[in-house]
Amino acid sequence: MLSWLVLAPLTAVCAAALQQSADYASKYDGVRVLRVPGAVDALVNSYGLTRWDTRGTHIDVQVPASVYDDFMNAVATLGANATQTMDVMVMHEDLGASIREESAGMLDYKRPEESEEGLVGLVSESWFLNYHSYADHLQYLDDLVATYPDNAAVFTSGTSLQGNPITGINLYGSGGSGSAPAVVIHGTVHAREWIAAMVSEGFAYSLLANYTAGDEEAISYLESYDIYIIPNVNPDGFIYSQEEERMWRKTRDPPPSGSTCYGVDINRNWAHASWGQARGASTDPCAEDYKGASAGSTAEVKGLAAFIDEIANSTAGGKMYMDVHSYSQLFMSAYGWTCTQAAANAAELNSLTAGFADALADVYGTRYDSGPICQTIYPVSGDSVDYAYDNAGIPYSFTPELRDTGRNGFVLPASQILPSVIETYAGLKYLLANMD
Repeated sequence: MLSWLVLAPLTAVCAAALQQSADYASKYDGVRVLRVPGAVDALVNSYGLTRWDTRGTHIDVQVPASVYDDFMNAVATLGANATQTMDVMVMHEDLGASIREESAGMLDYKRPEESEEGLVGLVSESWFLNYHSYADHLQYLDDLVATYPDNAAVFTSGTSLQGNPITGINLYGSGGSGSAPAVVIHGTVHAREWIAAMVSEGFAYSLLANYTAGDEEAISYLESYDIYIIPNVNPDGFIYSQEEERMWRKTRDPPPSGSTCYGVDINRNWAHASWGQARGASTDPCAEDYKGASAGSTAEVKGLAAFIDEIANSTAGGKMYMDVHSYSQLFMSAYGWTCTQAAANAAELNSLTAGFADALADVYGTRYDSGPICQTIYPVSGDSVDYAYDNAGIPYSFTPELRDTGRNGFVLPASQILPSVIETYAGLKYLLANMD
């Protein structure tokens, strides 16, 4: 079985070095990220603060140094007149410093001069010690295929608005591609969620390495399922998050008429019947969850939807879909659009999400909550999981929110990449072994 304990050394210069603007992190210098009570929602709006997460109980929010004192005084004033305690947790004391720390290993990443025996280029466990540029992510997929040519192939599910390929890797057993029911996994729908691409690639590496090593579990998975993994379905936004604005979330679609705000939330843009409902997405182009001018309007969703529909309508059909996100430590299933209507196989989905969470926790003790999206996190309309479940008819449609629960949020230290990969792979194995 593949060992995750021995890590390869890092040597030589990586072929595709990340290029960043000189002020990439400096624009976040002095910015604090706070978890404040949900009761101050209107106050957050009045200051125009950037949100990381919004729940009934709390809001995670960026607070620039220029308004920090005024904002905290306003929170204290509200607290003096409130019946509940106005506790405030500091997630990042200086977001600029946290971003520099997160990116340091990526900028210094070295490509091995000599690969480990049987491995090509970037393929080694050392890959999971740092975050990486978009160009290196593409090279990693090519190197995986070069390392495991009998069981993997690169594919694309279209191109982004700016012409970047939406690239994935297809894993298959002895029957070849398309011979078994499909599992589709993708990540980095939201550009700032860098850990999602790393975990998605960890799935691919783990399955291929263990299959080749003769691991019976991995062999059974690739003989039973045709697996498609797309680590990054929002390349335009991802590149922008690495070169200009680390906390960028959406696509880079140009502003609609009358607005100056760029981007659409891919996970509110799917042509599910819920796209038009008022709850679960915003019609404001400046909102982080802006659903777009029309359902399925973004280049990224068009390509992904066509790919998923093709898979679902193939002879072998589609078995499972997973849209990987961060953060909050949750594992969820359909539905997002409604908190009252249950999926047809809700009991089975609930059992599988709970089993995933337990299998993941068995590795390091990391605890995930589980259940339907709407009941577990908040209402979401026009989302991918509901599209895959209802429109494409894929019976097992899931979405994880990876580490952590708020200490680091989107700026998850690189030291947590490998543990995240290992524990989440344990959850994936549970699903592959227990889907009916």
